[in-house]
Amino acid sequence: MNKLKILFNGILKENPTFVLLIGMCPTLATTTSAINALGMGLSTAFVLTCSNIAIAALKNFIPDNVRIPAFVIIIASFVTLVQLVMEAYVPVLYASLGIYIPLIVVNCIILARAEAFANKNSVMDSMFDGLGMGLGFTLALTILGSVREMLGSGSFFNMKFIGDNDGILIFVLAPGAFITLGYIIALINRLSRKKS
Repeated sequence: MNKLKILFNGILKENPTFVLLIGMCPTLATTTSAINALGMGLSTAFVLTCSNIAIAALKNFIPDNVRIPAFVIIIASFVTLVQLVMEAYVPVLYASLGIYIPLIVVNCIILARAEAFANKNSVMDSMFDGLGMGLGFTLALTILGSVREMLGSGSFFNMKFIGDNDGILIFVLAPGAFITLGYIIALINRLSRKKS
């Protein structure tokens, strides 16, 4: 398979958030700011890429009847690594993301790519698939987090550009996540229809 096609597939054509609409729990919960969104996206991208590589390398040794539990153990190992590194080196981000870091283990993007792609393809193809899907997820979360932070807090990556109380509060709350995501998906659908 063409490696660039696999890579860009996850970023554009099959973006996990804007096109496939999977992984919505961390998408909606952690995008209150661009920093949180970027941190969650990069963490998930790392776990997705590493677990895809490991699963593709071990697929012939994993019996079918324990395939999913084996995938979860592999994914959990990489999540634990991310969690420990984040807690040690970026404790503020770690505290901000809280329970959503360990929940990467059951993120349906990672499990879906393990089952649908890494379990059936080579290590290199699986690596590019993980990178593409991970970067697509990171891009989507960062866009969503940036829009919500700008509208809700009047800042961008924690740099204020309007007064302290001049943001639109709803955008940093749960309904703001749904509203922002809906408008971004509508915009993407509109732009993709114009191209075709």
